[in-house]
Amino acid sequence: MQVSVEISLYPLDQNYIPPIQDFIDRLNSYAELKVIGNTLSTQVFGDYTRVFEILNTEMQRTHQGTPKAAFVMKVLQGDLSPDA
Repeated sequence: MQVSVEISLYPLDQNYIPPIQDFIDRLNSYAELKVIGNTLSTQVFGDYTRVFEILNTEMQRTHQGTPKAAFVMKVLQGDLSPDA
Protein backbone atom coordinates (compact mmCIF):
# COMPACT_ATOMS: atom_id res chain seq x y z
CA MET A 1 0.00 0.00 0.00
CA GLN A 2 1.22 3.48 -0.84
CA VAL A 3 1.09 6.47 1.49
CA SER A 4 1.39 10.26 1.25
CA VAL A 5 2.76 12.14 4.25
CA GLU A 6 2.98 15.88 4.65
CA ILE A 7 5.44 16.67 7.44
CA SER A 8 6.65 19.88 9.02
CA LEU A 9 9.48 20.20 11.52
CA TYR A 10 9.57 23.03 14.05
CA PRO A 11 12.85 23.10 16.01
CA LEU A 12 12.32 25.21 19.13
CA ASP A 13 15.67 26.90 18.71
CA GLN A 14 16.82 30.22 17.26
CA ASN A 15 19.08 28.34 14.85
CA TYR A 16 16.17 26.39 13.32
CA ILE A 17 17.14 26.11 9.65
CA PRO A 18 20.05 23.60 9.93
CA PRO A 19 17.99 20.85 11.64
CA ILE A 20 15.21 21.25 9.08
CA GLN A 21 17.61 21.10 6.14
CA ASP A 22 19.43 18.13 7.65
CA PHE A 23 16.15 16.22 8.08
CA ILE A 24 15.12 16.94 4.47
CA ASP A 25 18.55 15.96 3.17
CA ARG A 26 18.40 12.66 5.04
CA LEU A 27 14.95 11.90 3.63
CA ASN A 28 16.27 12.64 0.13
CA SER A 29 19.05 10.09 0.64
CA TYR A 30 16.51 7.22 0.47
CA ALA A 31 16.03 6.22 -3.16
CA GLU A 32 12.71 4.50 -2.41
CA LEU A 33 11.09 7.75 -1.24
CA LYS A 34 9.67 10.49 -3.40
CA VAL A 35 10.30 13.75 -1.50
CA ILE A 36 8.86 17.10 -2.52
CA GLY A 37 9.65 20.19 -0.48
CA ASN A 38 8.05 23.60 -0.41
CA THR A 39 8.23 26.61 1.88
CA LEU A 40 5.66 25.23 4.35
CA SER A 41 6.24 21.48 4.51
CA THR A 42 7.84 18.41 3.00
CA GLN A 43 5.77 15.78 1.26
CA VAL A 44 6.92 12.16 1.32
CA PHE A 45 5.48 9.40 -0.86
CA GLY A 46 6.22 5.69 -0.94
CA ASP A 47 5.42 2.26 0.45
CA TYR A 48 3.46 2.68 3.70
CA THR A 49 5.60 0.41 5.86
CA ARG A 50 8.90 1.67 4.48
CA VAL A 51 7.95 5.35 4.78
CA PHE A 52 7.15 4.94 8.46
CA GLU A 53 10.31 2.90 9.12
CA ILE A 54 12.34 5.72 7.62
CA LEU A 55 10.39 8.47 9.40
CA ASN A 56 10.82 6.63 12.70
CA THR A 57 14.59 6.48 12.20
CA GLU A 58 15.02 10.02 10.97
CA MET A 59 12.66 11.67 13.44
CA GLN A 60 14.52 9.95 16.26
CA ARG A 61 17.85 11.21 14.85
CA THR A 62 16.42 14.73 14.75
CA HIS A 63 15.25 14.52 18.37
CA GLN A 64 18.66 13.27 19.46
CA GLY A 65 20.32 16.32 17.89
CA THR A 66 17.55 18.83 18.57
CA PRO A 67 15.69 17.69 21.71
CA LYS A 68 13.06 20.44 21.52
CA ALA A 69 11.63 19.88 18.07
CA ALA A 70 8.00 19.36 17.07
CA PHE A 71 6.85 17.36 14.06
CA VAL A 72 3.41 17.88 12.53
CA MET A 73 2.16 15.30 10.01
CA LYS A 74 -0.79 14.59 7.78
CA VAL A 75 -1.08 11.03 6.51
CA LEU A 76 -3.22 9.91 3.57
CA GLN A 77 -3.51 6.51 1.96
CA GLY A 78 -2.31 6.34 -1.64
CA ASP A 79 0.30 8.16 -3.70
CA LEU A 80 -1.07 11.68 -4.10
CA SER A 81 2.12 13.10 -5.61
CA PRO A 82 1.71 15.42 -8.60
CA ASP A 83 3.09 12.88 -11.09
CA ALA A 84 1.19 9.83 -9.77
